[in-house]
Order: sequence, then structure tokens, then C-alpha cells
Amino acid sequence: MPACLADVRIINGLFCVMRAGCPWRLLPSDVPPWETIYRCFAAFRDEARFEKSNHALVVMGRERVGREASPSGAILDSQSVKTTEAARPRGYDAGKEIGGRKRHALVDTDGCGLLLEPRPASIQDRGGGGPLLCASRGSIHFIEKVFTASGYAGQKVAEATVIAVEIVHKNLDQVGFAVQPRHWVVERFFAWINRDRRLAKDFEATIDSARAFLYAASVMLLVRRLPPIMTFETDS
Repeated sequence: MPACLADVRIINGLFCVMRAGCPWRLLPSDVPPWETIYRCFAAFRDEARFEKSNHALVVMGRERVGREASPSGAILDSQSVKTTEAARPRGYDAGKEIGGRKRHALVDTDGCGLLLEPRPASIQDRGGGGPLLCASRGSIHFIEKVFTASGYAGQKVAEATVIAVEIVHKNLDQVGFAVQPRHWVVERFFAWINRDRRLAKDFEATIDSARAFLYAASVMLLVRRLPPIMTFETDS
């Protein structure tokens, strides 16, 4: 079997686990053995290949439409999800009454995932937002302003970097649910990745595996934004 075909089948197996939410051992028979696919996933996770692919696709997508490779504005928010009993570490989010992990996501104004970081749910937004903004200075150098919810208000986030942090507040007369300016973009990102059943709940035993699946879901979203290849050049 050609190596390129084997690679495609392995990636299809990885995406099947993520999309269907099935255990590794229950993968369909038309993909390589589950042990092979899991070893590849572990290698991709340990080498941060999903993170690197996500960054390359974000840059490619922005440049394709004539935008700067690195965004100057971004949106930050978190999502608390339940975990299984095997997950370590995990915590309890008293505000949302959820025991598990909290996913911090930094996206650009188009909703493309820039940085994704799962942490125990017991860590408040103020405690997780600062380190995420600090990490953004390593790969996304030119962010000048971040829009976020009131959970990230405070000096820990505002003074973590030179990035200006703007809190998106609810209207004083708001009753029930209402779409918030800018902030809805990151909420839409969470809705998109939650279509993958593997992410409807955090099934991963480790933070590293949870992070890898988050970036894999983001990669799947970004690949769908690429234009289809209409022609192929072949040797005559």
C-alpha cells in the first residue's frame, strides 16, 4: 500500500474517533488497526503536530483572503465540560456546577482557533486567561486587543501582557439570552467543535490528549474552509 494512502487512512481513522466519539477499539474495519491509529495519535500529540497544523492553516486561510497572517484582534472565552472518572487532573466549577475541565479558547474575529488550552474546571477564568495570553506572544505576535467576558476581568488578565483587554458587558436592561457583540464569535466556535461527539464530554485521561483533540477539531474546521482543488497536474 502506498505510504500516502496509508497516511490518509490513518487521518480518517483519527477523525472518525473524534467525529463519532467511539472508543479506539470500535473503529470500522476499513481503516488501519486501532493500535496503529492510536500510536499515530500519540506521536502527533507528543510532537504537537495538531497545534502546528492548526497554526499553519490559520495563517494560510488569512493570507488567502488578503488579511495579515497574524490577527491584531481576538476573542477569549472558556467552556466547562464534564469528564470521566479517569481524567486527571480535573476540578469543580462552582459557578456552572460542573465537575471536569475548562477549555480556554482564543480565536480571531473570523472564529478560527488560535490557542486552545484545557485546564481543571476549578481554575477560574482569571487564573487561566493570563497564561493563555502570555502563550500567544510566542506564536501570534501582533495581537493588540482581546475581547472577553466579565469572568476574565481583573488585573491578572489585564496586566499579563501588553495586549489591551476589553470586557464585553451585558446590557443593563437585558432579559434572557442575547447575542453579545464580538463575544458571539467564540461561542460559535465552541458550538462548532461540540458537533464532534468526542468533545461533547472530555473523555481524555490526560490534559495533553484533551488538548490534541481540541486542536484536531479546529484543524478539521479550517480544512473545510480551504477552496477545493479543481485541477491536478500529472506527468504525461
